[in-house]
Amino acid sequence: MNIPKTSTPRIVIIGGGFAGISLAKKLSKQEVQVVMLDRHNYHTFQPLLYQVSTGALEPDSIAYPIRKILSHYPNFYFRLANVEEVVPEKKIVRTDIGEIFYDYLVLATGSRTNYYGNQSIKENGMAMKTIPQSLNLRSLILENFEQALLTDSLDEQDALMNFVIVGAGPTGVELAGALAEIKKGILHKDYPDLDTRRVQINLIQASDRVLQEMSPVASKKAEQFLENLGVHIWKDVLVTGYDGETVTTNSDLTFQTATLIWSAGVMGATVNGLNAEDLIARGNRVKVNEFNQVEGFKDIFAVGDIAAMSTEKYPYGHPMMAQPAIQQGKHLGINFERLLNNKPMKPFSYYDKGSMATIGRNKAVVDLPNFKFQGVFAWFVWMFIHLFFLIGFRNRMVVFINWAYNYIRFDREARLIIRPYKNPKTKDEETQVA
Repeated sequence: MNIPKTSTPRIVIIGGGFAGISLAKKLSKQEVQVVMLDRHNYHTFQPLLYQVSTGALEPDSIAYPIRKILSHYPNFYFRLANVEEVVPEKKIVRTDIGEIFYDYLVLATGSRTNYYGNQSIKENGMAMKTIPQSLNLRSLILENFEQALLTDSLDEQDALMNFVIVGAGPTGVELAGALAEIKKGILHKDYPDLDTRRVQINLIQASDRVLQEMSPVASKKAEQFLENLGVHIWKDVLVTGYDGETVTTNSDLTFQTATLIWSAGVMGATVNGLNAEDLIARGNRVKVNEFNQVEGFKDIFAVGDIAAMSTEKYPYGHPMMAQPAIQQGKHLGINFERLLNNKPMKPFSYYDKGSMATIGRNKAVVDLPNFKFQGVFAWFVWMFIHLFFLIGFRNRMVVFINWAYNYIRFDREARLIIRPYKNPKTKDEETQVA
């Protein structure tokens, strides 16, 4: 890999997501060599992927080069690589570009889509965990309308204009709201010779309410917002299969659709060599102690979505969201300083800053530790928080200008089919690690 030899400890970080970047920044003043491996050369702001999918933002406004983020930090090295295996007994990481020795290893590999073993949905459905997947979804949505113009069959038109979203967490709710707003304000202008009133957005949830992880107040209000936008919500319905045309459920309910979007769950992106059964917890996450050390190892750590730190409040690990990842990355950086100075490490304690979701124009729900609110003010809070956590001044300005333009003109300029989407039967975008 052409990494210089060093007399200082080498810390290898696998993954350039929220946890990995936060850790690398915290290590910038330490006498260590930091090597980051990732299969992309950019960091993705995943909470806004759905806006790329629906044409509100271009992908470069929510992505930022990893090298640029950490370019002014000393002793930092980045390599574009797919991690193939970790060999703990030799303290080696094997990748498609070679091997690298580590003194300390940190797994920050994040998560991938969880299809719960349903192969038909994996092959025929659409996921939205990466920028390439979001661009695929954007192309498919637009191609469906182009195809609907070319058929005289009403049944085929309805299938092309019927969108089924499985999973009513924040991603599913936000995507459903965005599609409903496109139907309301854009489609009739783009496709005047198509009866876009027949467009349907179906949101399917296996439990009894949307936004299951948020408060009942937020859940009820979000459901109300969605229904007012014309979204059909199906609760207590479990999707059992999708063959590319028909969505089947655990009841007599079926949907004829050309587009099933799967947002029903994620699981840890484990690494070969550290995926033994006794190391893996619920959700395919790696078991760690209160210091983020992988169980059974003193020199291997895991942070973010991949880490399953069992506590009294979170027996199955912390929520697989940005905030726990950021906090764990920063805390591990502090603990590395203590570890390298022969001081005892401090246990990690998660501070829940709250959660939020936007349902569309002037509509959002926010749950903070001490109070909850919904509506226009919540929408402005949602926008401010997301702008604040975006990396880079340019990205913040581009996103802000796009949002302002979209709000004033009720438009989404990025309705572009840059690359036509062809559905491969085996999707490997998320199978590679880091």
